[in-house]
Amino acid sequence: MVGRIAGILSHSRVLSTHLLTANRRKQREAPRVGPADCRKEMKMANEGKYVIHATIKADGTVARKDVVGAIFGQTEGLLGEDLQLRKLQRTGRIGHVDVNLNNNKGRVKGEITMTSSIDQVSTAVIGAALETIDRIGPCKAVIRVQRIENVHSAKRDTVIDRAKILLMEMIDTGADESKNILDEVRAVLTLDTEIEYHGMTAGPNVKNSEAIIIVEGRNDVRNLLKFGIKNAVATMGSGLKPELIELAGTKKSVTAFLDGDRGGRLLLMEISGSLGKSLTHVAMAPQSREVEHLEGKVVTKCLNQKETANKAVSRITAEMAKEDDKSVGRGSAALEAPDDVKGWAEKLDGLKTNNAIIILEDGSATEPVGAAKLGEALAETEGAVGLVFGGKVSARIFDLASGAGIGNVLGKTVGNVTLKGGVQAFGLNDL
Repeated sequence: MVGRIAGILSHSRVLSTHLLTANRRKQREAPRVGPADCRKEMKMANEGKYVIHATIKADGTVARKDVVGAIFGQTEGLLGEDLQLRKLQRTGRIGHVDVNLNNNKGRVKGEITMTSSIDQVSTAVIGAALETIDRIGPCKAVIRVQRIENVHSAKRDTVIDRAKILLMEMIDTGADESKNILDEVRAVLTLDTEIEYHGMTAGPNVKNSEAIIIVEGRNDVRNLLKFGIKNAVATMGSGLKPELIELAGTKKSVTAFLDGDRGGRLLLMEISGSLGKSLTHVAMAPQSREVEHLEGKVVTKCLNQKETANKAVSRITAEMAKEDDKSVGRGSAALEAPDDVKGWAEKLDGLKTNNAIIILEDGSATEPVGAAKLGEALAETEGAVGLVFGGKVSARIFDLASGAGIGNVLGKTVGNVTLKGGVQAFGLNDL
């Protein structure tokens, strides 16, 4: 009996040794996760739904910080409170702005990428806003958006392609239900009976119908198809294609059905300008809602309440003019000057006419610089937060301050415009 027990114990020790050796081998063979892998995972987790890809050309030497400052400065106040880039970036809805520049013989070319986690209309409006930037520091510049990439759509296409391969493998092995599953995956690729009309997503009746409905995007067309509306066509981004303009000219009724936000109104101005009298009616989604997300009863109500094009365009033009006037401070009193701006008043004493002093982050100030060299000085100065100007704050001063990312300017006097490009101007009488 004793010998039998000893044999059992010996066998247990051998088994334990084998298990320990196997565990150590697995640890050695397991993939190591390093800092690069962690950074990659964090980047994937933080990437937005859309990526704006743009090119930049500048007639002079500019730095990356000048471009970033111009993007945030010159678009501030342009798009309304809800689309302030600084606010959106603080809340994580706009990601990091990447700028790559190449300097060749005094001229700069480069690329700009910006991630966005907001809706597609707002993203498109921000992309369009980038193209309004025509000066960076002292240099003329041109920014053009090349494309807006839908990150989720690209991932979704990858999933669909892989699913199709996997399902075909299941068919080859004789899986009984593979056919049904394959049909479901294919249904993701095409919804109902949508067609492509010269690169634009459209309903199947868009060619033969006497009336068409112009919407913004592919998902708008698909949503209308769910409710039996088969004569819609999408503009597919900024700019109306010549084929769409020609198509509209052959129809008795052309209705623009657009989102109920500023982006929808801006698109209406573009459609109206391109189609002219061919545009007969306008329908707008409820305030802050998008056509692609409307329920059937809401779609029907909006189309039944459509206005004649002339009436709708005139009304919306007037509304946008009031909003624009408000955004640049026209016709309204200037804000009360902050305490730090009030402290700049002493710097105006003895400052020569049309000379300027740049205020830095630590509260210090640069030496006075003439108006002719102010743009160059702002481009070379890091950490500029304010500007004191010994004269009337003009449009040029607004542009230079905006391009440098400066939020407040103190001048001897200010005209009717007190807010422009995200820059608030104050005069001595405001202190």
